[in-house]
Amino acid sequence: MDAVAIVAGEVSGDILGGHLLSALRPMLPDARMHGIGGPNMQEFGFISHWPMEKLSVNGFFEVFAHFREIKGIRDSLLRQLVAEPPAVFVGIDAPEFNLGLEKKLKKKDIPTVHFVSPSLWAWRRGRIRTIHRSVSRILVLFPFEVEIYENAGIPVTYVGHPVAKTIPLKPDPSKARAVLGLAPDRPVVAIMPGSRMSELKYNGEIFIGAARLLAERIGDIQFVAPMAGQSQSAYFTGLLDRVQMEGVDLQIVEDSSHLAIEAADVVLVASGTATLEVALFKKPMVIGYRLMRATWEIAKRLVTPPIGLPNILAREMLVPEFYQNEMTSSALADAAYRQLNDLSLQSALKERFSLMHESLLRDTAALSAQAVRDVMLQGRKNT
Repeated sequence: MDAVAIVAGEVSGDILGGHLLSALRPMLPDARMHGIGGPNMQEFGFISHWPMEKLSVNGFFEVFAHFREIKGIRDSLLRQLVAEPPAVFVGIDAPEFNLGLEKKLKKKDIPTVHFVSPSLWAWRRGRIRTIHRSVSRILVLFPFEVEIYENAGIPVTYVGHPVAKTIPLKPDPSKARAVLGLAPDRPVVAIMPGSRMSELKYNGEIFIGAARLLAERIGDIQFVAPMAGQSQSAYFTGLLDRVQMEGVDLQIVEDSSHLAIEAADVVLVASGTATLEVALFKKPMVIGYRLMRATWEIAKRLVTPPIGLPNILAREMLVPEFYQNEMTSSALADAAYRQLNDLSLQSALKERFSLMHESLLRDTAALSAQAVRDVMLQGRKNT
């Protein structure tokens, strides 16, 4: 019986893994699919040997604090996969964990696929040499990444971004506002400081402060803050208590990030995948992000702006970005205020983001599953 080993390290990877397995499982109905993953993957009979949350750590020093446990998991999984080789190994994102594992598996003649390009275009460009030694094929989400890997001699397949299929080409803000109970004729700003607790810790209070400043300027403004779960909601509520928010119309919603974005006129958003979702909803946005100071001191030497996905895809600074000390409540509020009042900018962004949406529309599930299947078949020919 064929075995397919997969590792996804966080929620976004589990979602991608779910898309992959939705098309791969029908191709391989009897295959044993196992490794590390979450509920989206487990819906398709995937067996996770460790909780995915064990790998969901962000930042250099944060990872270092969990290094021994994470290394122990990787070493144990490696021994298991070498003892019982799968027909293919798929590492979904989590490059710090997966690339090292893929390199060792490839040396053992186990075919390897890496799903999602590490941000070579933003930092650590030397990493492409590691990828060359580690993967049989890489699956990329963005069209501009294909040339990077072709020039490096790495087999690559562009599969599009699955979120492009889940977001409507023409959003309906009125319907979204009705569902969320927001007034239809008052401006709405969505606040999205991040889904991880560490992101809320570093970004949350600054984003809330920006909301308070906007409320002072625009008396009838409404805010909606989508949170990833109960823990995040509770933490964010605690942050609200620290800021003078009396009279500010702000509601917290859970598991409704797309509705909140669709309802909004402008979005304050932490750098990451959420910025792409905002772009696909054709919304103006202000991007901000803070890290632990020590982590930032390292990252700023490696990062090449722009960092926000919409700006990277556009190859120009379409929307403002603020990082670390530059990300203040007043900077976010000023940028959001300009966007709320600039109708020509709103129209131009809508046009650019519509073109971006069309470029990312592919059958990601089918393309990624077929690529994995092809690597499996090629691996059999080579043995």
